[in-house]
Amino acid sequence: MDTSELEPSKLGTKDHWDNVYEEELENFSENGDEGEIWFGKKSMNEMVKWVNQYAPPRPDMSVLEVGSGNGALLFALAEGRGEACYPARRLLGIDYSEGAVQLAQSVAQSRNLTAVTFRVCDFLQEDPPLLPDNQKADDNGAWDLILDKGTYDAIALMEKDENGRIPVEGYPMRIAKLLNLGGHFLITSCNFTEAELQSKFITEETGLQYHSRIVHPTISFGGSTGSACSSVAFTKAASRK
Repeated sequence: MDTSELEPSKLGTKDHWDNVYEEELENFSENGDEGEIWFGKKSMNEMVKWVNQYAPPRPDMSVLEVGSGNGALLFALAEGRGEACYPARRLLGIDYSEGAVQLAQSVAQSRNLTAVTFRVCDFLQEDPPLLPDNQKADDNGAWDLILDKGTYDAIALMEKDENGRIPVEGYPMRIAKLLNLGGHFLITSCNFTEAELQSKFITEETGLQYHSRIVHPTISFGGSTGSACSSVAFTKAASRK
């Protein structure tokens, strides 16, 4: 499906997510419910397994999650065991909903993971803040690993801007700009197939290359077989022709 074929939805509005996280923040305050894991815990764990295999932790590694919501994915990385444990101080989650950031910070405090950083940031309009621990950034990027679990989907459901442009069309270049040479971008989507994701992110302009995929369980319905979601990883070549 081309992004231009998607009809705008409330899922592409900030008001919707502000309302969602206002309720989830209230639930957490009242009963400790950390909120929904987008696409479910199983798909999140598959992303963590991929990261462990292809982007193992290093002391100086920089990890960014775009649209981090309640922070579940970054907490899963920070709470890994042994060699699979990622330094919490090197993890940053951004979200354009202040309520999401407040919820993630509250959950981090309850888990004793306050070293994980969460900040309000409109990814399409602003560069994410750098980590407080001497993160390096230059024209070749700032992040070794960028994660997206449903955010590209939500942005694809936004209304056109005042100039008639579809906001999501600028997303791949934002990723390419921020990803370090040799870095990885892992995305999980329920709206786009693997082939569609590759067609959007692998372009001459982005310089991104296909790296690998996560194989999700398939389902059959109406004579068709497919997965409920797609996960594709890209890398930014260390040298570009």
